[in-house]
Amino acid sequence: MLAFNSTASNSPTFSFIGFPGLEAAHIWISIPFCVLYLIALMGNALLLILVTAEQNLHEPQFYFLAVLAFTDLGLSLSMMPSVLAVFWFDARHVGLDACLTQMFFIHTLSSVESGVLVAMAFDRLVAICAPLNYTRILTHSTVTCLSAAALVRGATLLAPLPFFLRTFPFCGANILSHSYCYYPDVLNLACGDVSFSSAYGLAFVLCTFVVDVVFILASYVKILGTIMKLETQDRNWRSLHTCACHLCTVLVFYLPLISLAVLHRYTQDASPILYSTMSNAYLLMTPLLNPLVYSLKSRQIQTALRKRFWVQRVFAGE
Repeated sequence: MLAFNSTASNSPTFSFIGFPGLEAAHIWISIPFCVLYLIALMGNALLLILVTAEQNLHEPQFYFLAVLAFTDLGLSLSMMPSVLAVFWFDARHVGLDACLTQMFFIHTLSSVESGVLVAMAFDRLVAICAPLNYTRILTHSTVTCLSAAALVRGATLLAPLPFFLRTFPFCGANILSHSYCYYPDVLNLACGDVSFSSAYGLAFVLCTFVVDVVFILASYVKILGTIMKLETQDRNWRSLHTCACHLCTVLVFYLPLISLAVLHRYTQDASPILYSTMSNAYLLMTPLLNPLVYSLKSRQIQTALRKRFWVQRVFAGE
């Protein structure tokens, strides 16, 4: 077992955990994790390549998809080193600065992803409710501004959190309940009055994820209202199908996020293995499933994939 002395020094050390009680099997558990990480990295990299290279994918919805894929790559690369280090090398120790840096990138990129999902909902809203004005509203500059706004919002609201945590001493065994640094997890280990930091963290969630969910829900209420006014059932189905990929992505992102938040806030006595499973699912499922969802549901992505692989087979045959 890892043990830490009580400390109030300027540079405390934290300890990650893998799956408590299953330490002997960590090397075997790492195999599926490593495979899933590689699939996530290759899938999102492939989406970026397709959107960049294929002219017929140079549309606002696919530009947003490229930003989403880039964000998912960042999330995977932010958490993958610490998770695999625990599984492969039993490297559990992390300093405060490294922990806060990882925490900043994980939470900022999660906020950016949420903002991009809002932008994609706006894209679908305009495409279905105001199709004649789509090209006028969703210009390249609009896509750039919406993507930049998501990044600036996340980075700006997250920036104070590491500074808040640096002002606290950390007492006792600084053992985290995840394989990466997560703000509520680190805050629970701080000594002193953390009420303001906790309130700011809640305000951050309200100003980002809650506001985003409300906007997405409002967008789809408007979309459904517009679809119901269309004349034929066939047009209703085609219109809904264009939203299917985005709806799947929203569910894949928010369900693990909400589950982990509820687990931290309301189930303090939950099994450590449940914490580890949910925390890894939170940051792994979204980068893993987003490329699969768009590859299976988006006809344009399927066409681009077939075109790429067909060209490769032709050149290979030559």
